[in-house]
Formats: sequence, C-alpha cells, structure tokens
Amino acid sequence: MSAKVLTAEAAKEAKIELIETGRGTQALHDVVVAMRAARRSGSANTKSKADVNLSGAKPWRQKGTGRARAGYKSSVIWRGGGVVFGPKPRDYSKKTSKTLRRLAFQKALSERIKAGDVLTVDKFGATETKTKSFVAMLKKHTDARKVLILSDSFDENTYRSARNIKPVLLATAMNVNAEQLLAFDKILVTPTALEHLAERMNRE
Repeated sequence: MSAKVLTAEAAKEAKIELIETGRGTQALHDVVVAMRAARRSGSANTKSKADVNLSGAKPWRQKGTGRARAGYKSSVIWRGGGVVFGPKPRDYSKKTSKTLRRLAFQKALSERIKAGDVLTVDKFGATETKTKSFVAMLKKHTDARKVLILSDSFDENTYRSARNIKPVLLATAMNVNAEQLLAFDKILVTPTALEHLAERMNRE
C-alpha cells in the first residue's frame, strides 16, 4: 500500500500541535547552527613564535652589517617562523536550552507537515537483507531521492538493507532531531512513530 500524505487535520488528531504562525523560526535557526557547530572538531592548530623549534640566538649582530636588526629566527616575518594570531584548538559548541530545542523541533515538524512532505505508512520493514528489495519497497511509497524513515524501531533486516543507501536514513521517533527533519525530501512515518512524536513534544 502506498503512503498517504499526513494532513494538518490528521496531525492534530494524532495530538501533534502545529505552529501556524512564524513563531519558532529563529529558534530553529539557532538549534541547527548549534548542532552543526558541535560537530566541528576545532583541531586546527598553528605555532606561534614561542612554539617554533628554532634557536633563540640573535642571527647577526645589531649594528654594522647593513641589514635590518633582528632579534630571533622565529620571527613571524621570516619563512619558517611563527604565525601571528593563527588558529588554536577550541570548542565550537553552543548551549541551547531544552525549551528552545523543543520549539525548534515543533517548528521543523510543523513546516514539513504543512508542506505535505510527511507521509504515513501502516508499517515499514524489509523481509530480506537485500538493498535492491529495500529500494523497490521504498519506491512503492515515494519517488523522492532523500527519504527519512521514522518508526518506533527497526529489525535487523531493515537496518542491513538500508545501510548502503546514503540518501536514506532510518531513525526512531524518540531520537530524530530538528536538523534531520529538514534535511530530507520526504519523511515516511508509521502510526507508532506518530504517537511517539506526540509524546515527545508533550514531554520535553
């Protein structure tokens, strides 16, 4: 059976409260930026003139050579010297409150539902561990290239069949985040996942 578009009325019947106004746009932006910033390694590192492994001796005497005076070989103006104001290891993560994350998640889900990008399926699971069979099963529900599939859980066959398909992501309704809701063309969701989404939005 092919998937059906989850309408706003059906979402409200499933106890999913939609945001009808522009509220939450900034919250969604802030949360997505924070998620991406947290993934940055922040490992870029350069050596200053104090870190360069060079002699501290004066390269030539102060006067009498006709050359500009120089105090050390690790000067930043020389090749092989230190770097001025270069990057150092740092933490890029940003703090976001639970209320902000909840609002961002609600906003992202609301916008995808209003756009008609959320599809409901009775159940979703692979009967055999074959990528070809998984793709054929997925095409029965949607022709979209990038698909997010939400359920309460997935069996081993489904996980193994989908792991080689990069544009497809399997996620549970309790662990999916706002960024993932925005990153895919279509979202397939099972009835149990809808219940968990409503529970999550009311609990957090």
